[in-house]
Amino acid sequence: MRRSLSALASFFVATVVLLFPGERTGAPGSVLAGAEAKPRELWVYVGTYTGGPSKGIYRLELDLASGKLSAPSLAGKVVNPSFLAIHPNQHFLFAVDEIAGFRGAKSGAVSAFAIDPKTGDLSLLNQEPSGGVDPCHIIVDRQGEHVLLANYGGGNASVLPIQSDGRLGKATAFVQHHGSGPNKQRQEGPHAHSINLDADNRFAFVADLGLDKIFGYQYDPVKGTLAANAPPSVSLPPGSGPRHFTFHPDHRHAYSINELSSTITAFDYDPKLGILTASQIISTLPKDFKGENSTADIHVHPSGKFLYGSNRDQGNSIAIFTIDAQTGKLTSAGHQSHQIKTPRNFGIDPTGTYLLAASQSSNRIVEFRIDQQTGALTPTGNVAEVPVPVCVQFMTKPTR
Repeated sequence: MRRSLSALASFFVATVVLLFPGERTGAPGSVLAGAEAKPRELWVYVGTYTGGPSKGIYRLELDLASGKLSAPSLAGKVVNPSFLAIHPNQHFLFAVDEIAGFRGAKSGAVSAFAIDPKTGDLSLLNQEPSGGVDPCHIIVDRQGEHVLLANYGGGNASVLPIQSDGRLGKATAFVQHHGSGPNKQRQEGPHAHSINLDADNRFAFVADLGLDKIFGYQYDPVKGTLAANAPPSVSLPPGSGPRHFTFHPDHRHAYSINELSSTITAFDYDPKLGILTASQIISTLPKDFKGENSTADIHVHPSGKFLYGSNRDQGNSIAIFTIDAQTGKLTSAGHQSHQIKTPRNFGIDPTGTYLLAASQSSNRIVEFRIDQQTGALTPTGNVAEVPVPVCVQFMTKPTR
């Protein structure tokens, strides 16, 4: 049954275009079906923090022609689904449950859902321990065989297999980080904040905010295992706090957004050896900015021409950068702050037309149109009211 899933996934990898901002076609993340298809509507799944007005995962519809966003509907109930990932076959959705205790153990959880192709509603299939406290990031590998996730509070990362029916199995890999950083409040220990795979599905990278390091692992997509690469990590300046990480579509460059220093680090990438080499550090803030700030999310436009990063606290904005096609280095191209308050996460639709910012503190999704020549963001006026949104993922709305 496992290999039948592999065969199915391989078929979809060959025929389904996966465009995850910052990664090449075939990357885990937002799903666009049909290599030549131009969808008219997308489903937008929104992860949230529950305990207040939010009840779980919400779904919107995005009309690509007009940019219109539908009113949100509750797609599935679950506790603190703070990050989501969609399977390449578009039949399943996975969510981390950012909690500190699960089934009597000191662990978070990860939930598997079936997606109703007619309504977009989610049906819970099963839940498994995440392996650490407060899981905060999850992806599906390129073959659709495993989920990989990062546990912030636990300072570790795990891999869980996906069964043929979409259910999750017991963890096949677990790696624990050790140490601390100079910021005594935020870096008292390891804090794995994201996990990403390279374009060849061979190397996984875990950004650890607590250790100022990005760890590299050799990933076995058949066994679902992680083994330390050589060298095992790349270090950032003390107090940087790397949070989210993404690859450029050219497969030769990558970027880390650093929460504590409000910077982005650009890397050259050797895909054969899985090695990152820092080439640039650039601020996410305007030169005249004064105040407190922390960064959150980062994405490369599908064209590879632009990069976006989010500022929170007093910096509340999306920072815009142009990318040098040869060197991968960044040049600041401005900031957009319209109606944005605490943009913990944002998403670029797979066609590269719109950016949707999850404005956590104002309970709304704010839409911007992307200028394809300059990367500038223009408010469309389309806003969706969603309680405590913290993650945005796209998939093509199935045709009936």
